[in-house]
Amino acid sequence: HLHALCSATMFVFLSTDHTVSGSVVKGKVGQNITVPCFYSVKTKKDITSMCWGRGHCPVSKCYQAIIWTDGWSVTEQHNSRYMLKGNLHMGDVSLTIVNAEEADSGIYCCRVEILGWFNDQTSNHEVVIEKARISTASPHTYTSEQTS
Repeated sequence: HLHALCSATMFVFLSTDHTVSGSVVKGKVGQNITVPCFYSVKTKKDITSMCWGRGHCPVSKCYQAIIWTDGWSVTEQHNSRYMLKGNLHMGDVSLTIVNAEEADSGIYCCRVEILGWFNDQTSNHEVVIEKARISTASPHTYTSEQTS
């Protein structure tokens, strides 16, 4: 009896491990940052809706959704700095954050809606935006040194 319970929990672990993947994306303030997310498109029938949201992926949909696509085009966009620049029809639903700010740091959820119960492909991505180094942001001191 104990053995059956053990193998059942192992299966659950494997199945959740399979659907939830992720990445860490680092960038600097002012850069354009791309958070990768893809799904398999073999025929037009595979093209499907998806969303990006802030925070870990919930059971369904996206928390604090920032962008939705029906698979063919973007249907909802809550901030012009968040965009999908990849080829949607080929399953490239990577998120581009334009002119990144420190406030953009955090976890992002990519959810691809696949027909059937609990078939959605989800991935959690950590975005880390660091301040740009002072030296590159201040050429002013360099020119004043030259003149002295």
